[in-house]
Amino acid sequence: MSAGEWAGLIAAGALVLLVVLVAVPLLKLGRTLDETTLTIRQVREQSQPILSQASTTVTHVNANLERVDDITGNAANVSSNVAALTSVFAATLGSPLIKVAAFSYGVRSAARKKREGQAVADAAARDKAERRARRGARRAA
Repeated sequence: MSAGEWAGLIAAGALVLLVVLVAVPLLKLGRTLDETTLTIRQVREQSQPILSQASTTVTHVNANLERVDDITGNAANVSSNVAALTSVFAATLGSPLIKVAAFSYGVRSAARKKREGQAVADAAARDKAERRARRGARRAA
């Protein structure tokens, strides 16, 4: 064999060795891709029921939110009615009630002052009588 034939034989062997070395990672990569495909299929199969349940849940939540919206609207109507009733009450009965309260306060104040004045007058009369009695006792003595 000549040197060229030896070189060709070595090159062919190196090529076979290179193909074997590249084939091992390619086979492992193929198995990895198969496992990934299987995992993706299982995830898809398991996620479909979850997504359908989530859709059902969202539908129920939307229905409840509509009910809450109705309740909130009714509460707003009630509060506006109460505010209107309060303003009507204040307009019709507020002024007379204020006048009655002011009048009763004035009557109570006047009665208290009269009682206080009467008490002061009674005390002054007693003091005056006591002074006269003392003066009369001194003169008699």
